[in-house]
Amino acid sequence: MKPFWIGLGIFGLVFLILFSFRLDVFNAFHGVPERLSLSSPNALPEKDVWMNILLKGRKIGSSHTVFLKIQDGYRLEETVRMRLNTMGLTQDIILKTFGRLNSDFSLSSFDFEMGSGRFHFSAQGSVSKNVLSIKTGSPGSSKDIHVPLREKIYMPSGILNAAVTSGMKTGDEFAIQVFDPVSMATEPVIIQMMGPEKIVNMGIEKNTKKVTVSYKGTTQVAWIEENGDVIREEGFLGIRLEKTTREDALSGLHNEPILDLTEVASVRSNMPINEPFGLKGIDVEISGVNFKTVRLEGGRQRLKDNILTIMKEDISALPDILDKNKLGDMERRFLMPSPFIESDHPKIENLAKKIVSADDRPVIKANKLVAWLHNHIEKRPVLSLPDALATLENRVGDCNEHAVLLAALARASDIPARIETGLVYLNGRFYYHAWNLLYVGQWVTADSVLGQMPADVTHIRFSSGAMEKQLDLMTVIGKIKLKITRLIE
Repeated sequence: MKPFWIGLGIFGLVFLILFSFRLDVFNAFHGVPERLSLSSPNALPEKDVWMNILLKGRKIGSSHTVFLKIQDGYRLEETVRMRLNTMGLTQDIILKTFGRLNSDFSLSSFDFEMGSGRFHFSAQGSVSKNVLSIKTGSPGSSKDIHVPLREKIYMPSGILNAAVTSGMKTGDEFAIQVFDPVSMATEPVIIQMMGPEKIVNMGIEKNTKKVTVSYKGTTQVAWIEENGDVIREEGFLGIRLEKTTREDALSGLHNEPILDLTEVASVRSNMPINEPFGLKGIDVEISGVNFKTVRLEGGRQRLKDNILTIMKEDISALPDILDKNKLGDMERRFLMPSPFIESDHPKIENLAKKIVSADDRPVIKANKLVAWLHNHIEKRPVLSLPDALATLENRVGDCNEHAVLLAALARASDIPARIETGLVYLNGRFYYHAWNLLYVGQWVTADSVLGQMPADVTHIRFSSGAMEKQLDLMTVIGKIKLKITRLIE
């Protein structure tokens, strides 16, 4: 099992799964859609709803949502508990979201917590004078973020139900912008009313309205009762939520065999690759995905028709120094710290100075940083949001944590660094993974989990850049098919 532990990472996979079944866990806030009328602020009744969470028919957790009328608005409380198996390790995770809504359902304030073992992440926020102020926290660090708003923002639990009770007709649809407090980015979401449909829930046939929610090429379906209760949701990777009783929601989890998420999402290879690091290149036939939604072309990757060629970078003629004044806009951008890549924090800066010397060549600096992470950060799946400083404090993480910490240390060492996500080969399958792209006179791939620079050619990139680009994987997971057509030795 050792290669399995070393070579695999879930980079954002848990994030994507959580997003797929409950938009208001991580991506908790929408701009109000222009064509949706919320002129009836009393349309939503109070509710107390329990749901089972199932992965391909097997229970992996439950959710509990409470919607209460309070003075001048509403209070929304949601708790999600799951038992997830990633890379052969079963872990419990709990997510709690509390929101205070105004009488028109717009957000006034929120409080979010995510915990898994010794890892904890929290975020609190409030809206005042068209500014959303957010304070995030994780072990060893906290951040204050202020986001200007052009319109009111909403929590989807209220909005989705309000959309149904607002009189949407079959065929009606509207677009909203999702604001993600993790990445500080927005993305469009399309909600469409499909029409009435009868479904069986808890042994009873019920009249519902069927609604689809489309995000980055992935569609989720919800069935909502006339009273606004969501009684079923289905979507990404076979995740399903089903309304149930409190007793049923809180029981049965310990008796269920838990599917390994990395195995569920992985892609079978049509041929074995015995020594990936020794290959000069690889040709892969790709199907099942829209090439416009992912970044397959560029750098060491070339796409012609549906054949992707990946060639290992030549790093034999790199420069001895990097002149920061002559860097391009992109390189300067990826020298800057960001909310979860704290390259300007004293602990990050001090460690970088211990690992590298100021007079080292850029490629030597990069190799030293890759080797340090490979040897000093325990390789173990972590169900938390990636944070460079928290990873340094805990000295443990999967490829996600390795990628953000390497990016932070590289930037602190005056090396521009990006995060790439995609697939990597191991033991007959391709698994979702994250690694880095470091600028050392040219952009070169680096994988600190595997201790590789450049990374082997079985690293198939789908996205590159900042952390929010990980959501591009939603258009790929569960859909892509690969066929290796040539190994270049």
